[in-house]
Amino acid sequence: QVQLVESGGGLVQPGGSLRLSCTASGSIFSPNAMGWYRQSPGKQRELVAIMTLGTTNYAGSVKGRFTISRDNAKNTVYLQMNSLKPEDTAVYYCYYHRIGLAREYWGQGTQVTVSS
Repeated sequence: QVQLVESGGGLVQPGGSLRLSCTASGSIFSPNAMGWYRQSPGKQRELVAIMTLGTTNYAGSVKGRFTISRDNAKNTVYLQMNSLKPEDTAVYYCYYHRIGLAREYWGQGTQVTVSS
């Protein structure tokens, strides 16, 4: 079992910044993928950014504005979000997947609201 605990969401004005954190605990093994997805009301959950096997992938809508990083010693992944836009408003979910296994794990979600 893997537990994911997120923090850092909140309300921010357009153009502002937020940093999300997600710490994994439990049966953490390498290689694995950790990253962030988001879901807005009425929309499907979508990939925001993910790190796996030495590579990093971003959704086109966040490239150049968001940066994902991780501290393997702490089993923690971060999402630095800059130049936030109202369309970034969503619940952001942390994601963990051990490569080669079917099971995926999700955090409880943290709300990010971008509004003036």
